[in-house]
Amino acid sequence: MEIQQSWEVLNISMLKGKKNTLFAILLLAVTFASCEKTVTYSEMKEKERNAVKAYINEKKINVISFEDFVANDSTTDVSRNEYVLVDDIYMQIVNNPVKKDPAAYSIKEGDNIDLLIRYYEYNIQDGDTITGNLYAAEPDEMRVTNNSGSYTATFTDGIMTSVYGSSVPTGWLVPLRFLTFTRKQANLAKVNIIVPHTKGTSTAATYVYPCHYQISFQPSVLVIE
Repeated sequence: MEIQQSWEVLNISMLKGKKNTLFAILLLAVTFASCEKTVTYSEMKEKERNAVKAYINEKKINVISFEDFVANDSTTDVSRNEYVLVDDIYMQIVNNPVKKDPAAYSIKEGDNIDLLIRYYEYNIQDGDTITGNLYAAEPDEMRVTNNSGSYTATFTDGIMTSVYGSSVPTGWLVPLRFLTFTRKQANLAKVNIIVPHTKGTSTAATYVYPCHYQISFQPSVLVIE
């Protein structure tokens, strides 16, 4: 009887050992599978860069240097689909009002100006339009301040505010250095920009994706010089 009980104890012990070993193997397999699915920040940035390159090729965008941009009176030739790379964003100035209206004005140092915004936001990586107000009843509103050539801004009303809060993507501020403004509907300042996650919304920064924006700017009130 004692021998039989000893064998039973040994068999149970061996069975438990096998179960523990099997559990350990399964745990390692799940762990390795999880590691394989984990995407690093570096990989996400590489995916973003590739998405931007593919988009530029697909849209036949002609990227010019900043030097050529300045030499050409800070303009981009829309007929040639030119964009300039400046401060990590690709920018196309579709319309700069001063070219047609010498009375158009820039945002001078110390100015605080409220701008009405019409825009759409397109996720280049996923190929989806995220937000936009091109056909909304009201435009978004943005208050802009020029502090010694450095622009800051906050959304004060509209879709961007409701989706992302008051913080304006820094990529949106880059064109303000080169634009003039007028309230004339047929001659609004207008740009296309490709914005990486580092210059985009808080959501783009979190999930690491680039966006293409079309934006038009209109002062909310007439500014008299």
